[in-house]
Amino acid sequence: MNQRYAQSPKEVSGLNTADLRANFLLEDLMQDDQFNFTYSHYDRAIVGSVVPVAGELELPNYENLRAEYFLERRELGIINVGGAGAINIDGTTYEVNKLDAVYAGKGSRKVTFKSVSASEPARFYLYSVPAHKEFPHQLIKKEAALPVTIGSGDTANERTIYKYIHLEGAKSCQLVMGLTILSKGSVWNTMPSHVHDRRMEAYFYFDVPEGQVVFHFMGQPQETRHLVVQNNQAIISPPWSIHSGGGTSNYGFIWSMCGENLVYADMDPVAIKDLR
Repeated sequence: MNQRYAQSPKEVSGLNTADLRANFLLEDLMQDDQFNFTYSHYDRAIVGSVVPVAGELELPNYENLRAEYFLERRELGIINVGGAGAINIDGTTYEVNKLDAVYAGKGSRKVTFKSVSASEPARFYLYSVPAHKEFPHQLIKKEAALPVTIGSGDTANERTIYKYIHLEGAKSCQLVMGLTILSKGSVWNTMPSHVHDRRMEAYFYFDVPEGQVVFHFMGQPQETRHLVVQNNQAIISPPWSIHSGGGTSNYGFIWSMCGENLVYADMDPVAIKDLR
């Protein structure tokens, strides 16, 4: 398991492109038949992935956690961005199609992942945070996520938001998770921008067409920076940072948060004219 340490706005203001990428960009996700995890010291969130091709894979434990098993003191959100798959949690199997989600609560001892077809494997994005209370495991189908379309084609930010794990959805201790799909012809996400000092966030970009990229903007509103992101890469976003992006085509991204509360709308908006 990799580690990424927390940095303040003052430290980040002096980082060059290579340093920004080394601290905030996760490039090694979605590799066949292996788990890839990064432990962030922002709210102790863990960002990861697994692509089971050859067979069923079991969620491993790591020495970093000092736990008997991975979810002894944690909860886990999972979203599939690939082919059909299945997740088994302590003997209960959930069939997971593309853009379906699963919540695995604190105390889940054995979690396994497999694909229906090796030629079109499932691609599971994983996000885990500390938990103090047990909540039931749950499968959340894309169709049940109550999509909301916002933005406009005129400003190239028309997008549909799917909320899976949140205050009015699947219950959790502090994990909030969902995804956003940009409409054809729209490229801007989370614009106008916002920050939320009470929660860190991670962005995972997927369905970015071959040869295209997303320019992810971070930093304080009056001192923004950017990172160029490829398909199936993720960004660790500090609580003090904006997290907006502009692509060279439309795309999708998974947003996942943890911290002070579960209120999706808890954010401090930043007017576009005030960005620097």
